Amino acid sequence: MRSHVWTAQGHSVPLTTGIAAADGTTRREGFHALNDWDGIADHVNKEIIPVDVLDFVRAARRDAPTSPVVLGLLIDYYFFHIISLMALRIWDEEDPAAALDTIARLLDLLQGPDGSGQPFVHDAETLILIATSHYEPREQGYTLLLERVRLLPEPVRLAVALGHAASMGAHLRFGFLATYGRQTTEMRDDNVADYPWLHWAMSEVLKALTDMTSAERASPWGRQLTEALLGGLTADTAAVLAHGDFADRLRPLLPELRPTFEALVPTTATYSPLAWFFNFSHNVLKGTIIDACFREEAWTVSYSDLLTGAHGGDSPLPSREALARTLMEYARRSPQRIRGELLPVIVYDVEAGRACHAAALAALPPTCPNPT
Repeated sequence: MRSHVWTAQGHSVPLTTGIAAADGTTRREGFHALNDWDGIADHVNKEIIPVDVLDFVRAARRDAPTSPVVLGLLIDYYFFHIISLMALRIWDEEDPAAALDTIARLLDLLQGPDGSGQPFVHDAETLILIATSHYEPREQGYTLLLERVRLLPEPVRLAVALGHAASMGAHLRFGFLATYGRQTTEMRDDNVADYPWLHWAMSEVLKALTDMTSAERASPWGRQLTEALLGGLTADTAAVLAHGDFADRLRPLLPELRPTFEALVPTTATYSPLAWFFNFSHNVLKGTIIDACFREEAWTVSYSDLLTGAHGGDSPLPSREALARTLMEYARRSPQRIRGELLPVIVYDVEAGRACHAAALAALPPTCPNPT
């Protein structure tokens, strides 16, 4: 992993030059797609994330026999990061959308029957989210990336926006409740890079819903978009509604969407993404892989599955809740000091989700009657 040179069946495949070039360009643009940030030491970690995870798993397993399952998971996790890095380089090609299609085929191979069996994300567009979900000391990369994403074809933009709307909801809900102690102004001031992405993603999802017929909005796909829209609203309802003409565009749909919004209230009966809170998306995947290595068994749940409920995803809802609660238990055992208090950075909390759901619905604008 450190050398980026792989040998199999007598053949050596050196990836060093290509990865070094892609990583160097990406760093100059402001992103460390392969390396995490050490908040205590205040610098980028020397080791790439897959090596950090490998070292952690190896130390935790100690004298346990070598497991092909664990090796497969760790190797797939490495190549997931390489593919994610390459997803940020599609704009180096003449046709970025076609380049992303190539990345999607690589992702299908990685998550196919010849891999470890661990699903990571639903689509190549979500790779862009995961690759940039680290703390970055310089934030100009997010502005450049959003400018580039805006130029992608509409279906690709919507896929990027769907993941970002749901993820920003979970990320900023965590920020509001934990990092910023319910101080909305402080959260907005400290997340200058996040809010343009939130506003853009919400606008794209709302446009897709507006362009649908009522029957299409009632379909599983339409309800998944509605769920993502609500998830993004729970991030900071007032800020989303106040941005541009968003409230005016949303108001005509509210008589139809509000019942769906209300039905999405988190309960103890089934998994709800609105009860899901975390600091950074890539930490969710990291925890998933570490637990799979400890159990020597891949999860059937992808990161994308955790962003949606009954109307989307490829895994059973009980499995999604089981993974969410498992990750929360790990986070509780290794809390971080936030505002002077030790807190987990991944949380599944139905009551907190219900409170966020109620606050978002209460802040929605008055509805206008359905046209006759």
